[in-house]
Amino acid sequence: MTIDNDDDLMHLKSIGRIVFETLLLMKKSLKPGMSTAELDGIGARNLARYGARSAPILMYDFPGHTCISINDEAAHGIPSGRKIEPGDVVNIDVSAELNGYFGDTGATFTVPPVDPRIEYLCQITRKSLAAAMATARAGAKINQIGRAIEKVAINAGFSTIRDLGSHGIGRSLHEDPHFIQNFYDKSDTRTLSEGQVITIEPFLSTSADSTVTAEDGWALLTGHGTRSAQYEHTMVITRGKPLVLTAL
Repeated sequence: MTIDNDDDLMHLKSIGRIVFETLLLMKKSLKPGMSTAELDGIGARNLARYGARSAPILMYDFPGHTCISINDEAAHGIPSGRKIEPGDVVNIDVSAELNGYFGDTGATFTVPPVDPRIEYLCQITRKSLAAAMATARAGAKINQIGRAIEKVAINAGFSTIRDLGSHGIGRSLHEDPHFIQNFYDKSDTRTLSEGQVITIEPFLSTSADSTVTAEDGWALLTGHGTRSAQYEHTMVITRGKPLVLTAL
């Protein structure tokens, strides 16, 4: 969507703050021995406290309030009785709706002890998000987002997951532009406009460049032994730096 008035911005800031707060609460609660269902329950209760509705449930009938993906799951992991263990790489993605507006955020966390290369992967993925946001200006080509992400990833020896990407958001969880690549596509001539609401969410991997769907029909896997990281913000495009909505 494109913001039309102050009321739009107020509602988007509200749901953005709620999903980001929920993500931070789940991060604080994350510990070895707890199940991903227990962690999801913490997120669910915080969303309910504000009257917000889980976007994955609302939009896709997803079997969980949040997506919790572990190790070779890049995205859309289903909360379950699976226990979180030392050494795990855990991605939490929180999206929700309130008063007809949507917010979306995510981050990857490690459970010590973790291979230093995985910690580096997380660091580089955060760096790629910052680089992509620095290109996101009104009038800029959308493909510059993917170009920035890909450059940071390649320079660090990592790959981008090419079948996952960022997207428009606002009145629905996924809106136009429906797929913003994590790599440079010179044929993509779309441009960003002032007031446009999008997410930027780089997906980087130790070696994989695509995913396959797990037998459960939801989780997206990068392959045995691979690891990935994702960080995500919802933001409003301006003539200067983007206005980040997923913040406290």
